[in-house]
Amino acid sequence: MSNLTRRRPAVPTHSWLEPLPPMTRLSFRGGPDAIAAASRGFGVELPTTACRAATSGVRTAWWVGPDEYVLLAPESESGAVLAQLADALGDIPHSIVDIGHRHASFLLKGPHAEWLLGSGCPLDLDLSAFPVGMCTRTVYMKSEIYLWRVAADVFLIETWRSFTPYVVDMLVEAAQELVA
Repeated sequence: MSNLTRRRPAVPTHSWLEPLPPMTRLSFRGGPDAIAAASRGFGVELPTTACRAATSGVRTAWWVGPDEYVLLAPESESGAVLAQLADALGDIPHSIVDIGHRHASFLLKGPHAEWLLGSGCPLDLDLSAFPVGMCTRTVYMKSEIYLWRVAADVFLIETWRSFTPYVVDMLVEAAQELVA
């Protein structure tokens, strides 16, 4: 991987905002047979409920569409993940695209995380409407994001690398209202 694809936008560290290291990130699509095989190969039972995440160890699968998943793992496991999926899927029709280079990830956490996201996200983020384990593709202000509620007061946000400074700046601006 070139230095250009490894470069990440700077995400300032606040007590409520934590940049995450680069990850192996795969877009996976396939029918029921491919989903079952990918579950075995990836080591995570891919969710069958809309907008849910499943995790096993350091690997996570997000259901983001009827036949579309995002598979996440540490960057150091990239080769192993791809080999395990290739072995498990064999000749079953499917699509796997490495999208790790295009996204940056960070955690938004703390007692005001839901409020901060609500400042620019049209979803109802109340814990009863967007429970722990839920994930989706949505927008924050004018940027498309993936959003995963990791805990009651912790969200993982992914956005295209080029939009990361904008999303972070808007969150920081929204946070200014909390200190005013």
